Amino acid sequence: MQMSEERKLSDSDHRRLGQELDLFIFSDLVGSGLPLWTPRGTVLRQELDDFVQEMRDEHGYLPVTIPHITKKELYQKSGHWTKFSDDLFHIKSREGHEFAMKPMNCPHHAQIYASRPRSYRELPIRYRETTTNYRDEQTGELNGILRTRSFTQDDAHVFCREEQVVEEFLKIWTMVEKFYKTFEYSLKLRFSTRDEKTPEAYAGEPEQWDKAETELKEALTRHGVTNLEEGVGDAAFYGPKLDFLATDSLGREWQVATIQIDFAQPKGMELAYTKDDGKSERPVMIHHAIMGSIERFLAVYIEHTSGKFPVWLAPEQVRVVTLNNEAPILKLAKDVVKKARDLGLRAELDDSNESVSKKIHDSETMKIPYTLVIGEKELKSGQVEPRSRTDIKKLPVTKIDDFLSQVAAQAADRT
Repeated sequence: MQMSEERKLSDSDHRRLGQELDLFIFSDLVGSGLPLWTPRGTVLRQELDDFVQEMRDEHGYLPVTIPHITKKELYQKSGHWTKFSDDLFHIKSREGHEFAMKPMNCPHHAQIYASRPRSYRELPIRYRETTTNYRDEQTGELNGILRTRSFTQDDAHVFCREEQVVEEFLKIWTMVEKFYKTFEYSLKLRFSTRDEKTPEAYAGEPEQWDKAETELKEALTRHGVTNLEEGVGDAAFYGPKLDFLATDSLGREWQVATIQIDFAQPKGMELAYTKDDGKSERPVMIHHAIMGSIERFLAVYIEHTSGKFPVWLAPEQVRVVTLNNEAPILKLAKDVVKKARDLGLRAELDDSNESVSKKIHDSETMKIPYTLVIGEKELKSGQVEPRSRTDIKKLPVTKIDDFLSQVAAQAADRT
């Protein structure tokens, strides 16, 4: 990496920007790798998750909620205990029962599916949940919010018939493309398969893997993909997957979304549905996350944008600053903030005793998309001259109500 690139990376380091923009903190009393999200950072997380869940709701996903711990028997049955035992936070109850903090959600979601008999008519069944998971990462492996001990996944699982796999896979793919197009990421694809030289690393039978890889290849063909990377040995332990790779503004490549086809866990967890002929059949399980770890996604995106979030995502979209605190000016400034909030915008008022230049500088430092100065001129004309960040659309001198409506439209369209 060139020196200029090192300087650029340092200037946009998510750990520094996370503090400067008041997004997240770490506490020695809470522990390393356990981020605490401020109100501003929580806005980012919520806006991102709302976007994902809106798309999933359009495709019939149902929300579920699971606990954060489980008996070890669940992970023994799913195969995760053998594979991930060293990565788990282990808990022993007063009565001597052994539990673990959940490192993933699929076995819990499978138990919801298995809670009653299922008919072929019900399938596909689609569950979604944004929930925190926990892994016992070593101290030297931790890196801001890029690699943590607690992380939140926008997780989802589809339980479907074998003939439904390709269609469901393509629907998920459409959501992934829509999401990353919004953030102007270019995506590459990696077809991650098992390494047949190390069969002991994978759950399930070879014929199940052959079926899963065939289904994934069919989805690739249906989507018209001709160029993708081969990731031999990069499959999940229970099935092959399609990984999406994004390149950021610093030229770095990251794995982001993933879609995984799983014939193994439904067998290990004894999942079933009744076919139209009355016989029992195993469903296929499709795992997918669009952001994956929200923490990791935001670490990459903060550095990708240097903290200059688009209007719809910005924790604070409009800041109103007063030229002075004379009663009529202060009243108008408060009215502008109220109108903005009534339109659904995140707006704040700076009526401190600092100079107007200091207030504007503070707004620029926080990378707020639009800053409005309210003084005598604005009081008389009813118009404002918005100060906008250099990376977003500049708006001309306009009536206050018109300006707020334009910004609200930008936010609603996620432009």
